[in-house]
Amino acid sequence: MISVYIDLAIGLVLAFLLLSLMVSGINEAFVRLFGIRSKFLWAYLRDTMDGGPREGASWIPAKVADVFAKLPFSKDDPRPRHEPVPAPPVVEPVPVDPTAVLAAETPAPPVDMTGRLYGRLQEIDRPAGARTSISDIPPERFSGAVMELVSAEEGGVEGLLAKLEAIGSPLAGHLRGVWEGAQRDLGKFRKGVEAWFDGEMQRLSTLYRRYVKWVVFALGLLLTLLFSMDALEYGKTLLRDNAYRAGVAAIASGGQDGLGALRDKCAVEGAAEPYACVTESFSSPALVKIFDHAVVSVTIPPDGSADPSFNWNGAVWWERLITPGHWPGYLISVVALLFGASFWWDVLRRLTGIRGRRP
Repeated sequence: MISVYIDLAIGLVLAFLLLSLMVSGINEAFVRLFGIRSKFLWAYLRDTMDGGPREGASWIPAKVADVFAKLPFSKDDPRPRHEPVPAPPVVEPVPVDPTAVLAAETPAPPVDMTGRLYGRLQEIDRPAGARTSISDIPPERFSGAVMELVSAEEGGVEGLLAKLEAIGSPLAGHLRGVWEGAQRDLGKFRKGVEAWFDGEMQRLSTLYRRYVKWVVFALGLLLTLLFSMDALEYGKTLLRDNAYRAGVAAIASGGQDGLGALRDKCAVEGAAEPYACVTESFSSPALVKIFDHAVVSVTIPPDGSADPSFNWNGAVWWERLITPGHWPGYLISVVALLFGASFWWDVLRRLTGIRGRRP
């Protein structure tokens, strides 16, 4: 009896793992296609160095809806344009006279500080289009770029800060605090800039992951409905069909080649290959049957004597979708997908380890 429930848990976890991998794969494809990570980073840099695109606005998404609409599809791309020619080896001073700006009491001339920063980082760019693809800036590289901007000013750090304050750059306040905290020592100032930027990147990563959870929720809901994955119904199927339950558990335990992709390509967090992983995992008829109620189902002959066949289940799928009795199972599946593929992979490893140690 204990073995039956362990196999049931293995079957459910394996289904959640495969669905989570699909969510990860689609999300990663979306992120790469629209350069989301790069846009998110440069949106933050625009806010920090130049301010928002409009008064009171921000480049960083302020609402969850902006994560799905504004950031991917907005015509206002925060990323600098990639320049095919190398940046000048000598940095030019910021073209602003702080004294004249304050004396005239007129708006400061527009200065693209983000573009000037990009000029110092251009050598690490590997663009895939007209815009930069830089999605990660090491803190020491950022502080080096700041020091290059400082070296171009006649007054050093004070000269740069005066110009940043004259043009109303939000970066002025941050650097002013670091400069005073470093007791006006250049070496400590650079270390302080590194520590400040590293903290900002951690905060930005936390914000990014929070937004990604909403994307994962949306994708999880979409895939759950497309595959009509009723976790409660699937669990009952595993309990009633002894042969199917044993087959799925055997695959998860490594008894067949069906788990080879999971073991070889999906075990390392952050280095998974979700496309190849899911594709190879679905080479097993038992695993394909997990999603037998999808709007389009796939049938693979067990002996491999024929090619897979695809079946349109639109009418049956819609009937299941509008049946209230299936929605508790759908809800369980969506909630399960929020935990992510790495969580379910770890649970699967623990369960199969327990099963493997049984006599």
